[in-house]
Amino acid sequence: MSGGDKLDFEIRPNPAPVSAADRAALLVNPGFGRIFTDHMVTIRYADGKGWYDARVEARAPIPMDPAAAVLHYAQEIFEGMKAYRTADGGVTLFRPEANAARFGVSAQRMAMPVLPPETFVDSLRRLVEIDRDWIPTDPDGSLYLRPFMFASEVFLGVRPATEYLYVAIASPVGAYFSGGVKPVSVWATPEYTRAAPGGTGAAKCGGNYAASLVAQAEAIEHGCDQVVFLDAVERRYVDELGGMNVFFVYDDGSVVTPPLTGTILPGIIRESVLTLAAEAGHRVEERPVSFEDWQADAESGRLREVFACGTAAVVTPIGQVKSPAGEFLIGGGGPGQVTMALRQQLVDIQRGDAPDPHGWVTRLF
Repeated sequence: MSGGDKLDFEIRPNPAPVSAADRAALLVNPGFGRIFTDHMVTIRYADGKGWYDARVEARAPIPMDPAAAVLHYAQEIFEGMKAYRTADGGVTLFRPEANAARFGVSAQRMAMPVLPPETFVDSLRRLVEIDRDWIPTDPDGSLYLRPFMFASEVFLGVRPATEYLYVAIASPVGAYFSGGVKPVSVWATPEYTRAAPGGTGAAKCGGNYAASLVAQAEAIEHGCDQVVFLDAVERRYVDELGGMNVFFVYDDGSVVTPPLTGTILPGIIRESVLTLAAEAGHRVEERPVSFEDWQADAESGRLREVFACGTAAVVTPIGQVKSPAGEFLIGGGGPGQVTMALRQQLVDIQRGDAPDPHGWVTRLF
C-alpha cells in the first residue's frame, strides 16, 4: 500500500535466521548494542508519494550511493526504547507513543517528513513480534529498539532532501553500565558545549551525539564514566550529560532538574521521573542549577543525591564530579534512597510488575 495514513507491511522472514542454540549462547552475555536480531523494518518516503514500501525483512546492509544526502548534510534522526519480557511471558513497551511524538518533533526540526505515530508504533510491534525470541529472560535484560530515519536522496546541495528511508533494528541488551547499578563519575567539560539556543539540542539527531564524543573522550581521560555539559551562553548552568538528563535531590526532599529551554533533550524517562517523584510526595522543580551551586550544595550536605536518567540506563546514581577546579563527592559517593526508589519503581512499571495508573505500558503480546 502506498502513501496514506495506514501502511500494510510486507513480511519477508529471514531465510537463514540465527539458530536457537547460537541465539541462546549470545543472550548469556549480550552487553549493550553489540548483537542484533534477525530482522529489520524499512519504509520509504518520497515527496509527492508519501510513505510507501513498508517491509519487515532480513537484517542486512543498506545499499547507499556515495552522494546520499545524509552522508554530506547529516539529515538524520533516531529514537531509543526497550521491549521487556514480563513474568507471565508477555512483552511490553514503555510509552511508545511518547517516542513516536518525539520522533515527529525531531523530524520537523531537521526538515524531514513526519512518520505517522501509529505507523511508528506498528513498525516496532511487528519487529518485536517476529524477533520475540531474542528478548533476554535475565531480569536486567531487554530488547533495545532503534528506529531511525535518514535522507536517502542522491544529490549534492544544501536543501532538505526529497527522499528518506525509515529503518528499525533491534538489539538484545543487558545493563547499560557493566557491573550493575552503581554510582558513576562525571566530568564537567570546561571547553565543549552540547547545544546552543536555537540549535538542535531538543532534537534526537545524530549530530548532537557526534559533537559530544570529543568531550566524552575527555571525560574518560580524566577517569570519568560520563561527561556533563554546561550551557553554551554563560558556561555556568548544568544542561545534561552526553546522553542522559540529570536530577538533583536536596535535604528537604525536593527534586530538581534543569528546564527544557530548547538545548536539552525532552527525555521520556525524565518526564516520567517528574511525575513519579511528585506522586511520592517530593516537591519537584524545573529550574536552572549552576555548577557552582552544585559543588557548594554537595560540600555543605544540602545536596544529598544526583542521578542521570534515560532509556538505556533508566536511572543511574552519580557519585563523583570532576572538573579542572577539582572534584567532589555527592552524599558520600554512594547511591541514594530517592534515586534507587525511583529507579525500582520505573523498572517495575516497565516490566509490568507494578501498577500503571498513567497507562504508560503498552502490552504487545
